[in-house]
Order: sequence, then C-alpha cells, then structure tokens
Amino acid sequence: MLIDLIINGKRHVLLDVEPQERLVDLLRLRLKLTGVKEGCSEGECGACTVIMDGEAVNSCMVLAYQARNTEILTIEGLASNGGLDPVQQAFAENGAIQCGYCTPGMVMSTKALLLKNPKPTETEIKEALAGNLCRCTGYVNILKAVKAAADMVNGGQVK
Repeated sequence: MLIDLIINGKRHVLLDVEPQERLVDLLRLRLKLTGVKEGCSEGECGACTVIMDGEAVNSCMVLAYQARNTEILTIEGLASNGGLDPVQQAFAENGAIQCGYCTPGMVMSTKALLLKNPKPTETEIKEALAGNLCRCTGYVNILKAVKAAADMVNGGQVK
C-alpha cells in the first residue's frame, strides 16, 4: 500500500506499506525517528505516544495505513529554531527525566494536553498522563514539570 502523511511538518509518501505494519515501526524503522519508544506493544505504557491530528495516541496500536492523510508530531519535531519546546525545557529544568525511556511519551502527552487545555488543573494533568508509565520518578517531578510547562505557555500561574 501507498500512504501519504505529514510527520513533523514534512510530507512523506511511503510505498510498500504492509497491511499489518504499525505506525511505531514505520516511525522507528523506516524514518529513524527513534525518540518514539516501544515499551509494551499493547498500548499500556505510553512510551510510543505521538500526536496525531492533535490527539495523543499510542503508535504501537495504530496501523500505519490508519495514519494515512494525517499529521503526526513526534518528540523530534518539538524543538524549533535551536531551542527546546516549553514542555521539553520544563521536563529538563524540573528533574522529570531519570532513565529517559518514558520521557518522549510523557512529553508528547503533555504537549497534546497543553494544546487543548493550556491551563489544566492537577486532576486534568493526571488524567492526561494516566496512559504513561514511569518506573523511575514516582511522578512528583513530572507533575511539577507539566505545571511549569503550562506556566511557560501561559506566562502566569496555573490552578
């Protein structure tokens, strides 16, 4: 199959996409976007989270063919003009990174949340991150980082 999609602002026309090929494999293996991690292959850990047409999705659960004619944003597409995205900066400044395996998925879930809701409550943050597992941090610094990212986006305090 042939699929046409936009990834990180760049159009890709991909040939010979197999019917069972997953989006995570297309991104990692074909396009070498290795910030997209595969942790569980069951949509449970969130390490493979990308933003597809504005929604956070587990790319291990999406067939590449289902992503045709969509716009996808991966962790590699966040930084611009030589600077980090506010979410990336907040994660780095708040110690929300330990082993780093879950970090891209956490960052992408946070980015999707802030695109829809730039002033989330703590409950809304927890709901947005519920599909992302971290075995190292205990989530305290991750929650601080999401709140800090929201502050950066808004230039003020978050509820």
